[in-house]
Amino acid sequence: MSNNLLYRSYMGLGPRRIAHWEHWSNPDAATYITGIDYYEHPRLCASRLLELYPQIVQGVAVPETDSPIPRPERQVDRGKGRWGDAYRDHWQQEEAAKLFGDRDQMLGFSPLTQGDFTGWPINEAADYRSEQAIYERYRKNYPAAWGDHAPEGSPASVGFYNTMFMWPLLVFGYENFLSICLEPGFERVMDEFAEINRRVFRAFARLPVNFVVCHDDIVLSSGPVCSPQWMHKYIFPRYEEFWEILKNAGKEVLFMADGRMDAFVDDVMACGARGIISEPYTDYKSIAQKYENCFIAGEGDNRILMQNDPKEIRAMVESMVETGRMSGGYMMCIGNHIPFNVPAEAVKLYLDLSAELAYR
Repeated sequence: MSNNLLYRSYMGLGPRRIAHWEHWSNPDAATYITGIDYYEHPRLCASRLLELYPQIVQGVAVPETDSPIPRPERQVDRGKGRWGDAYRDHWQQEEAAKLFGDRDQMLGFSPLTQGDFTGWPINEAADYRSEQAIYERYRKNYPAAWGDHAPEGSPASVGFYNTMFMWPLLVFGYENFLSICLEPGFERVMDEFAEINRRVFRAFARLPVNFVVCHDDIVLSSGPVCSPQWMHKYIFPRYEEFWEILKNAGKEVLFMADGRMDAFVDDVMACGARGIISEPYTDYKSIAQKYENCFIAGEGDNRILMQNDPKEIRAMVESMVETGRMSGGYMMCIGNHIPFNVPAEAVKLYLDLSAELAYR
């Protein structure tokens, strides 16, 4: 049932129950809601959470084992901030800054010559020298019995964090990236990153999946990082090319980005996305009105949950449900995440109100 609900949501088929895609990283809320100590029984706790709220069809990970997890206050390295049940042991931007000495080194860097990014402090740190190796690395995650195609109606998916924009941002670091992105020599660097991703998306086209989640943080909470002119030179033509490869193989693209997507919604949809998952700064009602039954998610706001005001939370849920009735592809989602410091009572109320109200 959950797989069918997820598939129908992705495809904008308007299931009566409005499903959830949540970015969940709040162990204490899971403990509060289920009555099972997450740190003592992480698998049992997460499984029980999904039993209580089966409409959460995406975003809550169930650990492979029920082995206890060290509580955050007992973890040694707490200097880089907490995420979910653990503290970071490094900050990616600091690590990226150590890789290059100056602008000339960055502009002289060859992604294709490097090829193997295994061990780099980036998302998707892996070897990209061979399309076949990329394919085999991902193919093992799906049943052998599926062959080359996912079952019809399956929400089987693959995701890629560095769709295009994230490659230079992560490899060079945010500030370094912004310092070189207008230089003439940057065009060659982006061309080489694009060639790496051609291998990735050709490999994805062969996977037994029906959906590809493409992530790129092309916007901030205030809007675009780079100008529309820059985006139309370096990013959007690549989206169109890569996603055409996927579409020709019968796959749908779901685009994911943090921030306020309003300025680039039309561009992303024109490039071939089935829809967008982003953050609450985005105007989702406008998207629902313009693109009939597209996939959209991320309208919920953790800043409202943080206030822990029942009236405000109810008003938020009611507004989300209103949008959900405008689009058959809408999913309930706290777009700016449910991190560890959101009050557990507020999280439970959001889920309970959604269970009561979130129907088409």
